[in-house]
Parts: sequence; structure tokens; C-alpha cells
Amino acid sequence: MKNIKDYNLEELKKEMIELGEKPFRAEQIFKWIHQEKVKAFEEMTNLSLELRKKLEENYTMCNYKILKKQESKDGTIKYLFDVLDGNAIETVLMRYHHGNSICVSSQIGCKMGCKFCASTGINFIRSLTSGEIVEQIIAVEQDTGEKKSNVVFMGIGEPFDNYDNVVNAIKIINNPKGLNIGARHISISTSGIVPKIYQLAEENIQCTLSISLHATSNEKRSSMMPVNNAYPIEELMKACKEYIKKTNRRISFEYALAKDNNDNLQDAKELVKLLKGMLCHVNLIPINKIENGKFDKSSNENIMKFRDYLNDHGIVATIRRELGSDIDAACGQLRRKELNRD
Repeated sequence: MKNIKDYNLEELKKEMIELGEKPFRAEQIFKWIHQEKVKAFEEMTNLSLELRKKLEENYTMCNYKILKKQESKDGTIKYLFDVLDGNAIETVLMRYHHGNSICVSSQIGCKMGCKFCASTGINFIRSLTSGEIVEQIIAVEQDTGEKKSNVVFMGIGEPFDNYDNVVNAIKIINNPKGLNIGARHISISTSGIVPKIYQLAEENIQCTLSISLHATSNEKRSSMMPVNNAYPIEELMKACKEYIKKTNRRISFEYALAKDNNDNLQDAKELVKLLKGMLCHVNLIPINKIENGKFDKSSNENIMKFRDYLNDHGIVATIRRELGSDIDAACGQLRRKELNRD
């Protein structure tokens, strides 16, 4: 059966017409799913019994089950969800003073093979549908009873390797008749799939684009991120500049600091050269040590020196607050642990 959460509002209106119903029924259903967060069609009490029966016969609600839930002392919650086909994905709730953010996965597994990511080494299974992405937000809100103000596509998977479903999920999340999360509160991260950066620039979606950069030379970046072999830094920077020109929106560059690898003053100088004049922000990430991983976290002293050098030379840089350090915080860690246990 079809997952009813896969449809944005306009698509759902077409579905209703095919069922012989009026288009306005789609808005009612959309609100029940995304605002009221009901778990069954029978709970949609302003619909006729006949329509509820049609929905039951033709669609599934795709209600996730929580396989594992880890809660940190800092309020971070990591979920391992059963996606109802024998597979599992991770979703993380992060609490900040400015509101709650939810980090969603876009795929089951990942093809990118980044050397510092716990998702590496877990076989890629498939991409998630739009509804399976959206359900992560709904399931967390159902569990906590709290509204989420920000969404980041930085969980397991490469969002641009599942481009169409991710963009449709953003449209669903952003709809004021649904979850109503503003596009400027939605961030999508990519390891650098260049053609999709150009494509996103044409979408007219006001979300934030984050680029996982992590190095300033092709040699070093390729050793950390194999995607750089397909789309080297020169091509990536060209696409980023075109994106900024087209959208007039700031790009956030993610830079994970690894000890004795990309965290010295020379690296900071090269990063300033690379980004000079661009409308951007650098998000410095204290790298998470993963099992069998070759990279270690940089020292706090080096991280602060790196940040200060960037700020002193005109590149706005902040250090990402470390959350969930007492649980399986790194992307893919919890899923990897459970798979190994099985």
C-alpha cells in the first residue's frame, strides 16, 4: 500500500480526486497527520466513515516503532526507529536555547564512505521515501510531546543522493497547513555532489545549504571523503559561488577537526584563502572518534586557535556544541552497534 505521508498537499489533493472525493478533504487529512499527529485513519473524526474506509484500504500511516532510545544528560535523545521493513534508521533530537532541532536520516546506510563517519562500513540498503523522512519528525514529536523548530538533514545518508524525496519532504515539512517549519529553519547537508548544488539553486527553497568540506586540498579531502575524487574542490567551490550568486543565501561549511590531520594553523590559512569573499559561515566540528576509525579529535586548544584565526581574518566561524557525548552521538553509531550485536 501507498504511504500517505509521502504526499505533499498538492499531490494529496490529486489522490483525493482519484478516490472520487473533493480536494478540500486533502487539507483535512494533511492537518490530521502533521498537526494532530494521529496514528490511525479512524481518528480523523471530521471525515465520513466511507472516506476513512477508503483511506484504510488504499494507504498506510507508516507509524514508526522505537527500537532503541538513548537519552543524554544534556537533553539530547537518539532514536533507532524500525522503518517497518526489517531495517532501522537513526534520528536525533537536540535541545538548544533557541529551540529544539531534529536531525533526520535520508537513507538506510550511505554510499559516500567518509572515513570519519560511523555510517561507513554499514551496507547501503535504500533511500527513504519522503514520508519516511517526515515520519521521523512526527514520531519524535509524538514521543516527546514537544514541537520541533528546526530540521537538519545531517543524519545517515547523503541527502543529494536522494534528492527528489528530500526536496519533497522539505515541501511537506514547510507547509503552513502541516508541520509549518519555516524553510530558513531547515538545513540540508551534502558531502559535495556538485550537480545537485546547481539544481537546488533553481528550486527557490529558502533552506540553508551546508557543505561538508573538512579539508582545503584535493589530496587531503580525497583521503577523508572519496566523493572528492568525483567532484574536486575546484568544482565544488565553483558550484558554491554560483549557488550564492543565484540565491543570495549564505552557505555553511562544515569542517570536522581531526588531530594532526587538518587542524593546524596552515590549514586555517588555506581555508581563509579558499573562502575569502564568499557569503559563508564555517561550523567547526570536534570530530567524534569511531570504532576502527583513523581520526582522533583535535585538542580544545587547537580548535579554539583555529576558530580565532578564521574570525580574525574575516571568516565567521563557530564551534559546534558537543551534544550527546555520553551516548552514541556520532552519526551511525547506534545503528552500527545494534547491527553488530545482532
